[in-house]
Amino acid sequence: MHSTLIVARMNPESAQQVAELFRDFDGSELPHRMGTLRRQLFMYKGLYFHLQDFADDQGGASIEAAKTDPRFVQISSDLKPFIEAYDPAWKTPSDAMAQRFYSWSA
Repeated sequence: MHSTLIVARMNPESAQQVAELFRDFDGSELPHRMGTLRRQLFMYKGLYFHLQDFADDQGGASIEAAKTDPRFVQISSDLKPFIEAYDPAWKTPSDAMAQRFYSWSA
């Protein structure tokens, strides 16, 4: 399994709207086509964490490949009022991905 973690800024009052947008998106076949096994959203003091688990290590590439799908374009647009880039130089989802520097599993 491979995971990606996107870090951004979010007003905590927007959590319900963001969850609803992803609930609708995850009801489509696109997450399955991207290989997404699980999505978890977290928030902490104005920060937003978007953890996705994939079956293989192609997660980042799968996200990049889906960028032109109309459903991906739509959810990206719908999230703009709620999610703000942590780094103003952010251009693509991969620009907002945290870098893993340690991993352990039983």
